[in-house]
Order: sequence, then C-alpha cells, then structure tokens
Amino acid sequence: MYKPIKYFEKGLTYLARGTWAVFERANRIRQNPGFIPNWSDQPLLKSYQKVKPPLGWPRTTDSLCPKCVPEIRQQIVDGKLPHEILLNERVGEIKAQIIERDGKILMVKDCPKHGHFEDVMAMDPDFFRHLEEVFPGSDIRSHNDETLHDHGSSTIKYGRGSVLTIDLTNRCNMMCDPCFMDANQVGFVHELSWEDIKTMLDNAISLKPRRQLSVQFSGGEPTISPYFIDAVRYAREVGYNSVQAATNGIEFAKNPEFARLAAEAGLRYAYLQFDGIGNAANEHRKVGNLFDVKLRAIENLHNAGVEIVPVTTILNGINNEQVGRIIQFALDNPRKIAFLSFQPVSFTGRDEEITDERRHAQRYTLSHLAHDVKNQTGLGEPTRDWFPISFMGTFSDWSDLVHGPANDWGSLNCGCHPNCGVGMAVMIDKETKESVPVTAFLKGEQLSKDIMKINDAARGKWLSIFGMALALMKNYDPFKAPTHFKLLDLLQKFDKTWGATGRDYGKVSGDRTEEDIKKRRQDRWNFLFIAGMWFQDLFNYDFRRTERCIIPYATQQGEISFCAYNTGMGWRNIVEKMHMTATLTKWYEEHGRHEIFAGGKSVHLNSTEHSLKLDEAIITLDVQHDLDELGIAKTAREEKLRAQRERLKQQQENERMAKLYRQHILKEDGEEPPKLVQLQPGSAKTPKQEITPAGFGD
Repeated sequence: MYKPIKYFEKGLTYLARGTWAVFERANRIRQNPGFIPNWSDQPLLKSYQKVKPPLGWPRTTDSLCPKCVPEIRQQIVDGKLPHEILLNERVGEIKAQIIERDGKILMVKDCPKHGHFEDVMAMDPDFFRHLEEVFPGSDIRSHNDETLHDHGSSTIKYGRGSVLTIDLTNRCNMMCDPCFMDANQVGFVHELSWEDIKTMLDNAISLKPRRQLSVQFSGGEPTISPYFIDAVRYAREVGYNSVQAATNGIEFAKNPEFARLAAEAGLRYAYLQFDGIGNAANEHRKVGNLFDVKLRAIENLHNAGVEIVPVTTILNGINNEQVGRIIQFALDNPRKIAFLSFQPVSFTGRDEEITDERRHAQRYTLSHLAHDVKNQTGLGEPTRDWFPISFMGTFSDWSDLVHGPANDWGSLNCGCHPNCGVGMAVMIDKETKESVPVTAFLKGEQLSKDIMKINDAARGKWLSIFGMALALMKNYDPFKAPTHFKLLDLLQKFDKTWGATGRDYGKVSGDRTEEDIKKRRQDRWNFLFIAGMWFQDLFNYDFRRTERCIIPYATQQGEISFCAYNTGMGWRNIVEKMHMTATLTKWYEEHGRHEIFAGGKSVHLNSTEHSLKLDEAIITLDVQHDLDELGIAKTAREEKLRAQRERLKQQQENERMAKLYRQHILKEDGEEPPKLVQLQPGSAKTPKQEITPAGFGD
C-alpha cells in the first residue's frame, strides 16, 4: 500500500509536465550565447556544438598491431630508435573495422607483416548501440596545453579529464598477476622526487579547461613512497578537493595512524584493490590473508574520514562470479561504500604476450558486466539503467552554467568515448537497505535531453535551477522509487552533488573538518554508483578513444592518455627508462629491499576486527575453476611455466627421436661415437680412424 505522499508527488509530476511545456517554449526565445568562464579561454559549448567521433557500425578506425608495437617500443627502450619517432610518425598503426558478427561486436584488423587479429568489443549489440546513442559529445577542446600534450597520434585532444594519475613509484609490496605496469619486474626503480611531484601538480593547473578533476596517486604502491603524505597535502594546497590513492590497502590495514595522517593531509578517496569476497576469491593475488587486509583497511580508512572505492579487475574464469557478491557487500554496507569500480582486464604489462587461447577465454567487456550484475543480483536492465559515464557531461554543463563565469574551477566532466566506461546509479536506504536503480524511477535519457535544452538557453543561475527542478519532477515516478524516498530527497541529492544553491551539506574543500565529513555522511540515502572502466590493450586499441581520455597520466614527458601510457605504444616503458632513478642493484645497495608479499605470504595485522556487515552466504571458500576445466592457464606466470614445460618436453622428445634414429637407421649401438683423431704434423703413418655420421655438419 503506497503512502499518501506518493500520490501527492505523482500529482506534482503532472503539474511539472504542464509547467515544463510553458517553460521550455519560453526558453527557446532569444537564447543567450555561451559565456567564457575564468577556467577556460573558450566559451561553454551548446549541445549541438559538441564533437562526436564516428559511431555505429560497421565503421573504420585507427588501431595498432599487437606484434609491431612491442618490437618498436623495445627498440626505443634499448636506444636503437629515438622516442621522437612516436611524435612524427604513425609507427605500428593499422586500420581496424568494428563490425557485428554472430551476435557480437568485434574489432578486426590486419597487419601486412603479422596477419589477422580480432577481439570481442561487446557480447550484446543492443547494449553497445545504447551506449553510443546517448553519448552527449566531447568536452571543450584542450588548450593552453602545448607543453603537456605533445605525443603524436596519442595526444589527448578534448577536455581536462576526470582523474589525473601520478605514479609516485614503480615499486610495489605485492607481485600481482595481472599487473598492467609489470611492477617489480622491469629491473630498475622509477620513483618521483619531491620536485617532480610539485612540478607535475603545478603544470596540471595550467592546462585549460581547468576543471576540478581528482588527483590520484598511484604506482606501484603509492603508500611506500616517502613523499606520499606530502604529495596528498600539496595537491589539496594547490586547489584540488578530491585527492585519491590507488592502493592495495596493506599500509592502511597495518597502521590506523597512517590512515589518520593521510586523511589529515587531505586524502578523500581510497581506490582499494578488491577482487572478491573471501581470501579464496583473492587467491590469484598470492597474499595469504588479502581479504582480511581489505576489511581492516576499510575499517581504518572509514574511521579516519576517507571514503572507500573498491576497485575490481575482472577476468572471465578468475573472478567474474564475484561481481554480484561485491555488489551485495556494498549494499550491506551503505554507510561505508558509496562507489564501486569494476575494471575488465586489459591484457598489457605482464599479460601483453598472452596466448590467443587465454585471451579469448578471459576477455571480459562492459556488456558482460551489465549482464552479470543483472543475473547475479537482479539489479538493473542493461539498456535502461546503464549509461556511458560521459552521459554525466550534460549535468556538468548545467553545473558550469549555474556557477557562472566567475568560478575559478569548472565542474568535473567525464567526456570520454562511450566505449570507455559505463555506470549505473542505485539509490539505497541506509536504514532499511532497500535498493532501486535510479533510472528505474527517473527517466534518465529524457532527463538528459531536457537538461540540454536548459543548457542551450544559457539563462541565469536561478532560472537554470528552476528548470532543473522541473525536469527532475516531470521525469520522476514516485511509485517506482524506494519506499521511503521522497521527491524532496531527489532534489536535495542533486543539489548536494552539484552544489547549486549554496546550501551547506558539509564542505569538500581542502579546509573541510571532521564535522563536514559527519554532516555529509548523515544523509539517509546512499547514491551508490556502480562503474565499469574498460582500459584498452593492443587487441582492441582505438585512437578515437585515446584522444578523449579522461584519466591522463602526469609524467616527466607531459600528460599522457592512460591507455597510451600503459598499453598502446607503451609510453610508460619509455618514460620510466628515460627518467630511471636507479638500477635495482644500485637501489638495493643504497636503500635496502622493501617487503614484498607474494607466494602466499600473509600480512601481519595487529587486529582483524571490523564493523562491516559480512554475510556468510557471499564469502567464497574456493577458487573459480572454469579455466581448469578447459585446461587453460590462468595467469601470465602460469602460462610461462607451461611454455617452459612444453619446451622441455619437446626437447626430451627430440632427443628421444634422435637416439632412435641413430639406433635404428644409422645402426649405432647407442654409445658415444668415437672422436675424430687429428694427424700430428710429421707423423710416419696415419692411424686408422672412423668418421661417424655424427661428425657431419659440426
């Protein structure tokens, strides 16, 4: 039985539709031009001015050969080719077609030297089509960026990005497989100095449009850098209000004081590696008690005031069965988890030389994710509730309009290619744990179209806010919302997210206090965002995605697209070798060896206590066995061991066949053939000798 307020709210939605019809017609009259804000030298874009890449299929794009690129990269790393070749030539590049075949979307391409390659882009064409159809277009073109964006065909061209990544060190305290940077295996240390860190953060502010992107310190494991806390503090000082750490959580789990110091310095988010529920689900990371580490890290970080984002690298046959369990874990703990990031595996780093057999078996796409969420949790319809993360760009445009030209920072804008990332928002009642996808009760696609009309009119702050309120109300269905959710909650949630009216929900700026954190956490409703970010590898590389990258890497050679840095031409290998700190031998002599948890070694924890709700039914007690049943290797390490065994087996077989040949064809007795006798100068006579067949060809 619905509460009376639901019927009242339904009436308001009808009223809002009528009011919207009048408002929208009036808004078409003498629309204002887009203004130029302080944070850009170019005006805000109208929806019809936004650039889009070629979409739909079949289509042709620019890609890379998975065999040519590693060869060329190695020549650059070895000093046989200058790195400038990547700026001036299209080395390793080939054309690719994106097509539909047998109910799947594929990328197919041919290299004149290495032949044919193909890989799956999506296992659901309708889902793939939906993502591309609702893509709103790219952000303002990057400018004032000549010194930071100069990487040939890999250059970022649009927007400012959403997450500026800075690798503090390539050292790590784990030996993960997969690992896109091949940590602890490259034979040298690349670790940023304090001057490097400050320079990168200072440079990042100079680029326009200057948006309030997040700064994420990564690695390796960033917490083992001696400058981690200082880097967090400096990032907040120069103006970034969202500072993150991409971490395995070991240091935070071991030491609550370390978590407190990081929070005091300004750490707002911990992107916590989190591959499943239970130690068995994390077994492929080869740390004996890794799940216990995660729980303790969440406890310490949350108590310190840091928000936690579990980040899951998904591989078919390894942990794809964990998707639903991880989401259930978040649903059970809405006061501690407000964001989930699933990252389908990118076959690069340790996995760049993957066999076709394992690649096809382990390939996981964003369409897999949407369907796994529905099948494993019952949450969400793939083509109704999932959108490209760039879909939020329309809302960012509205925020920029509302905050006006005097603002020093633009809103965060996720303007990436629709094939890069997706998301589904779920509204959770923290008290009852009831959860409903937001777009089940709010017409997302129509809402976006309505907001575009508000943005294109470019009215003043309060008219734009009024228009947003009408758009939310007319697209809201109170009967499909959570039981206790009210229309007022929806309006406040949007206001809290975008800071439109100036109401105090708790500051997020660098001077935020514990009271601000508590105030923001008091909200009864958790807006859980389930995201999927699919980084490219050489088998599905698309330069139309690279030029719209929203996760640039700040390096000593400028800011480089995430995929161009870690996959693509592999700028990481080149930059780190160019700016190498020391060889491993030299580093160990001067600094000693840091502790590495691998081979099943456990992390010593002073306590394993936590206040998280952990349902026994979702704890995994055994590893996933799909690939075992198929006889396919699970990791690059296992693949190499199998290859070594196969080579040894082949060598033994060759020796056995050679022995049989000598015995049965050449009629040898199996003993060592006599050695040839060399005549000595001046000998009176030639000793009798036998020249055996084994001597020929030596």
